[in-house]
Amino acid sequence: MSESRFANRVTRCAELMRTQNIDVILLTRPSNMFYLTGDGRLCAYAMISQSGQVVMGVPKTDVVDVKSSARFDHISGFDDEVGMIHSIGHHFEHFGVKEGVVGLEYTFLTRSMMSMMMHPHAKPEHVNSADCTHIMSELRSVKDEEEIRSIRAAAKVADRGMNAAIVSLQPRMTESQVAAEAEYAMRQAGAEGFWRTYVSSGPRTSIAHGIPTIRKLKKEDLVMIDVHPIVQGYSADICRTMCIGHPTREQQSSHDQYLQAQQAAIAEARAGVTMDQLEQAMHEVLIHAGHQNHIFGPPIHGVGIEFEEAPLPSGHAFFHGEKAPPPLKTNTVIAVGNCGLYIDDFGVRVEDTIVIGKAKADILTKHTREMKM
Repeated sequence: MSESRFANRVTRCAELMRTQNIDVILLTRPSNMFYLTGDGRLCAYAMISQSGQVVMGVPKTDVVDVKSSARFDHISGFDDEVGMIHSIGHHFEHFGVKEGVVGLEYTFLTRSMMSMMMHPHAKPEHVNSADCTHIMSELRSVKDEEEIRSIRAAAKVADRGMNAAIVSLQPRMTESQVAAEAEYAMRQAGAEGFWRTYVSSGPRTSIAHGIPTIRKLKKEDLVMIDVHPIVQGYSADICRTMCIGHPTREQQSSHDQYLQAQQAAIAEARAGVTMDQLEQAMHEVLIHAGHQNHIFGPPIHGVGIEFEEAPLPSGHAFFHGEKAPPPLKTNTVIAVGNCGLYIDDFGVRVEDTIVIGKAKADILTKHTREMKM
C-alpha cells in the first residue's frame, strides 16, 4: 500500500481527533494499527497525535521486521510489559503532551490492559482518557479500491475453502477434519491466515457458534460451514449449509426460506439504506414463513480487516460499544446471512460478502447455495 494512502488515513484520523477533542490516540488493537500503519501485531502499540505524527512501540525482537512493513515517524523497542509502559510515557513527552485526552479502544482493552495504559508511568498525570472506538470505525467503514481488491481476493479464497470442505464431506469424517480441509485449501490458494473456522453437524447446527469438534459426521446430517480467510490483510465471510444425503422436507424448506430472506436483503442493499432496514428485510421474510421463534442474533455485519467489524445493526452495535451506524455508503463491505434459523434439532444458514454500490450490491462470494451435495 502506498505511502500517500497511509498519509491520507492518518490525516483523516487527526481531523476526527480534533473534532472529538482527543489529543493522542493510543492503539493496541492489531486491526486498527494495521489500518493506520500497515502492521498490526499483539504486544505492540501505535500512537497518533493531532498533528499527524505516528509512533510505534514493539518488542525489540520485532523492530527490524516492523520497519520493513509499517509506516511511522518513530519506532522504539521494549523488553517487556514494564518497558512498554515506559515507552508509551516517553512518546507522550515526544509529542509534547502534558495534559489533555488520550483516546483508547474501550471495546478492545480488558480492565487490566486499561489500567496499564492509564498507569502513572505510561501517561502524564493530567492526561485523561476517552473512547476512540467510534473514530476508528468511522475511518474503516468505507473501503478504498485497493481494500476492495484485497477483499475480492479473499472472497475467491473463501470459495476455494468452502468447495474443499464440501467435497470432503462424508460419514465418519470429524467436524475438525472438515475444518482442516477448508483451512489447507485456503492456505494453498493464498491465504496468509484465517479467523476461526466454524463447522457444526447434525443437532449441533442448531447452536449459534459451531466451533469444530471431533464429532463424526453421519449419513443424512446437515453440516454448517463458515470460513473467513485473510488475504493481503483483508477478510471475506461465507457460510453454507449442506446435507450428507437427502434433507427432510422441513430442513429443505427452512433452508430455502432462509436463502430467500438473505437474497431479499441483498436485493435491498444499496447506498442510503441502513443496516437496520436490511435486517428488517430478512426478518420480514422469515416471520412471514412462520420462523419468528427461530431467529437469533443480527444477520448482518461489516467485513474488512476483521471478518466482523463496523458497521453493525444498532442493537449489535450497542453491545459492542459502537455507535448506531449512519446509512450505508458506496464501497462499504458487509456480510449478509450471519446467524441463521435454529429449529429444535437442526439449523440452517447461508452467508455472503457483498460490496455496497449506488444502485445495487456486488456479491463477492460465489459458491453455490444449493443444500444438496
